[in-house]
Amino acid sequence: KLGEQKHSKESSSLQCMHLAVVACGDRLEETLIMLKSAVLFSNRRLCFHIFAEDSLKPEFEKKLKEWPSSYTKKFEYNIYPITFSVGNAQEWKKLFKPCAAQRLFLPVILKDVDSLLYVDTDVLFLRPIDDIWHILNEFNSTQLAAMAPEHEIPKIGWYSRFARHPYYGTTGVNSGVMLMNLTRIRNTQFKNSMIPSGLTWEEMLYPLYQKYKNYITWGDQDLLNIIFYFNPECLYVFPCQWNYRPDHCMYGSNCKGAEEEGVSILHGNRGVYHDDKQPTFKALYEVIRDFPFEDNLFQSLYYPLQSKFLDTVHTLCGRIPQVFLKQIEKTMKKVYENRVIVYLGANHRY
Repeated sequence: KLGEQKHSKESSSLQCMHLAVVACGDRLEETLIMLKSAVLFSNRRLCFHIFAEDSLKPEFEKKLKEWPSSYTKKFEYNIYPITFSVGNAQEWKKLFKPCAAQRLFLPVILKDVDSLLYVDTDVLFLRPIDDIWHILNEFNSTQLAAMAPEHEIPKIGWYSRFARHPYYGTTGVNSGVMLMNLTRIRNTQFKNSMIPSGLTWEEMLYPLYQKYKNYITWGDQDLLNIIFYFNPECLYVFPCQWNYRPDHCMYGSNCKGAEEEGVSILHGNRGVYHDDKQPTFKALYEVIRDFPFEDNLFQSLYYPLQSKFLDTVHTLCGRIPQVFLKQIEKTMKKVYENRVIVYLGANHRY
C-alpha cells in the first residue's frame, strides 16, 4: 500500500494539504482520532506524514486500512521512523516528551514538501483543514511559520510569569498547531544569540538547545519561542480559535475569536480527553472517536454531542457550549449540503 502511494506522491504533492504528526508511546488512538477529524471535514486531498516509533507502524497501517474507501481515497500517507539529523538523538528524545522534538526537524527531513501543517496528537479539527491552509496565503514576504499565542492574558500566562529564557511577544506562542512554509524555513538565515551572523535552521537547532537546555521547561516549544524572539518578523500569529485549549475557558472565557466564530481547532492538552477534569473536551473527543464513518453527521455526531454537553453545564468550559458547537455545526451543514448536491446531481443524470 505504501509503495503504491509513493509513486503518486510527486504528482499529488502540490495539490495536497500536508499534515504532519509525531506519535510515540500510547498516542496511537489519539493520533487516529485527530486524522479522522481531518478526513471527515476536509475538502481537498490530504497527505499525512506520520512520524512514529517502529512498534506503532503496523498498528497505524492496520487501522487506516480499516477505514471505508469513501474516506481512504481522500488521503495518502507515509510513516517515518523517529530521526534527529543533528546533535545527540538520545538528548533530543528526552527533551520534554518522548519524540516531541521531532517536529523541529521537519524542514530538514521533508525536503520535497513546500508547506506543512504540524499538529500535536491531541488536536481535533472542527472545520476543514482547507481553512487554516489558506492562512499560508496571508503570510507577508518575511513570514515562514504561524502559531497561536500561549495565552491571551499576560498576568496568568506561563511564559510571562515563569520563563527563564527569551520568548516571543508578551505571552509566548504554543507549538501544538504550527503552519510552516518549509521552503522559506530552509532558505532563511536566522538571527540568533550565539554568533553575530545568521544560521540556517539546521545549523541553529543543536547549539541553541545546548545554550538553553538548563532553562527550558516545555522542550521544543521553548526552543521555537527563542527562535522567534530573535526573528519576530518571521512569525505570523493566528488567533486563539485555531488552537483552543482548556486554558481558554477554565479560568473564565478568554478567547474572543472562539466566542465570535466558534472553536476551529481543539487542542486537548493536559490529557483532558482521558480524565474528567474538562468534560466538554472529553465529550468532543469521544463523539468523534465513536462516530461510524458512513453514518449521518447530524444524527450520529452532532446530536450525541449536544446531549453530552448538557452534562457539562456545571463546569466553566461547559457553560459556553456554543463556543464548541458553532463551527462544527457550520462545517457539518456544508458537508451535508455538498453530499446532497453531489447525490442529487448523480441521480439527475438518469
